[in-house]
Amino acid sequence: MTVYFVQAFIYLVAAVIAVPLAKRLGLGSVLGYLVAGVVIGPLMGLVGQEANTIQHFAEFGVVMMLFLVGMELDPKALWAMRVRLVGLGGLQVVLTAAAGTGVGIWLGLQWQTALAVGLIFALSSTAIVLQTLNEKGLGRTEGGRSAFSVLLFQDIAVIPMLALIPLLALPELMDGTGTSADHESGLSLVASLPGWAHGLVVVAAIAAVVVGGHYLSRPLFRYVVQSGLREVFTATALMLIIGIAALMSLVSLSPALGAFLAGVVLANSEFRHELEANIEPFKGLLLGLFFITVGASINFDVLSAQWGTVVSLAVAVIVVKAAILLVLALVFRVRGSNGWLFTLGLAQAGEFGFVLLTYSVQNNVIPVETSQVLSLVVALSMFLTPLLFIAYDRVVLPRYRRSKNDDREADTIDEQAPVIVAGVGRFGQIICRLLRANSIPIVALDHEIEQIENLRQINIKSFFGDASRSDLLETAGIEQARLLVVAIDDRDRSVQMVEHVKQFFPGVWVLARAFDRGHGYRLREAGADDVVSETYHSALELGGHALTAMGVHPMRARQMTWAFLDNEKAHEDELFDAWKEIEEGISFSPRYGELFMKLEEALSSAMQRDWDEPKQEDVPVWRPPEPSGD
Repeated sequence: MTVYFVQAFIYLVAAVIAVPLAKRLGLGSVLGYLVAGVVIGPLMGLVGQEANTIQHFAEFGVVMMLFLVGMELDPKALWAMRVRLVGLGGLQVVLTAAAGTGVGIWLGLQWQTALAVGLIFALSSTAIVLQTLNEKGLGRTEGGRSAFSVLLFQDIAVIPMLALIPLLALPELMDGTGTSADHESGLSLVASLPGWAHGLVVVAAIAAVVVGGHYLSRPLFRYVVQSGLREVFTATALMLIIGIAALMSLVSLSPALGAFLAGVVLANSEFRHELEANIEPFKGLLLGLFFITVGASINFDVLSAQWGTVVSLAVAVIVVKAAILLVLALVFRVRGSNGWLFTLGLAQAGEFGFVLLTYSVQNNVIPVETSQVLSLVVALSMFLTPLLFIAYDRVVLPRYRRSKNDDREADTIDEQAPVIVAGVGRFGQIICRLLRANSIPIVALDHEIEQIENLRQINIKSFFGDASRSDLLETAGIEQARLLVVAIDDRDRSVQMVEHVKQFFPGVWVLARAFDRGHGYRLREAGADDVVSETYHSALELGGHALTAMGVHPMRARQMTWAFLDNEKAHEDELFDAWKEIEEGISFSPRYGELFMKLEEALSSAMQRDWDEPKQEDVPVWRPPEPSGD
């Protein structure tokens, strides 16, 4: 028992150290887990052969992930993506498998082995790609949705692949009796059934998941919820997923596919959010454990002996898959940076490759020696995937942002107005609409063409160009303007812009949008006449609603927010002067900390002050919210 505790401790320590460090360096959590596995496995030898056993257990994290992904969809959404699911996903699997088979035959493999290798490398890593897309917030982009469609089709395609591989068995790899080499066989409901019966059992299993998930899950969860015990609900959620995975395995289907199907069925359930909250921690831990075991299972002896072959094949897999994916992206009109996200995100081999590789060895399709090299190739391609996402972030995205905006010349500004609005994103657009509604002429400038087109659709005069350029400001009439609103989405450029305008056009009143208190101080120091934090007033408004929700009268909550504003303004100059000391090189200003504490004490005193109760005729009838019956 002690051995298991020590091994569990080693895995957890590796994750706790490596993953935050990788995130801090901008490498992503997946690469952190992989590096942790390499360090505690091949490099330090702290974990050994048990990594392969743990990997089978950790693959359950992939099952949980697909269950959660399924709950984010509903059947209508699944039907809506049918073209990309079948067309894009189907072509990717077929073309990549064909390319892999061709390369395998060219390298001297028998066509059966080459076909199995092609099928293995046709699959990408669902775990790594979806985890990374979610971390980076790219799941809802066109490239992210296209990648998800392909991954989903790949997971479905695993089923016919598992059925095909035994038919490719090579006689020379069989034992003397002409049968497959003995290997441990698991429980199966279809092992000895004829083909037609096998098909009926598979259909019945899928029907059981769909019907049971739709009609039986709700009464079950209602019964469990009535107990009032959260841990029982968690146990029920785990029981549901494990049961579905076991059922799918018993009929030789992919557990991940069954879990995904169950998730889709439960997508509209009233218990969906509670299920997600209970399963998410288990999914994250098991996925992390899976990635660690991938890193720990790398055989450095084989790698050192055949490193040239392994590295060459891994690079070839990524290059060939990327070329096919890039062509498909063009055919299906996944253009620009989304096309590269789709291409680079799916260019690796996947975790199901290990499953198919093991299955191929067991069924005498791939020799053991070849499988060891191929296993390293799969692992290395997965290991390189986070680097491909980093390349997308740091090389592809900046390039497309520049090509989309910087390559286009600024518009010719043929109109001037007393108000110039620099930056018309989510913040500047509201200002423009308010001014236009009051018939105040404005000229809007922005270097994002999409924002300009949005304003033109609602008949607001706007021009494409970098508002921080002095020549564009002069063309827009800054010399005669009464007001300049600085709402650009760049801290440094906004400060430089304010400094320039106040130096050369001091008569222009400058209103500036600040990201936070420090940025607001910089804008004020640059000469801005009025500075407003983009989150300050909305947070204050929401805080007032929070007071009301806790039983404070709406009028008193409003008075408290006014008191908060007055208190901040009363100490604003003192805090600004203390902040300037820090900016001038003082590493720590005790005065700033003391003033901030003084501000908090004054705020607490203001909140405790007696307030005049509002008269009935002055405010609408209001009653505090009643507590919930829970």
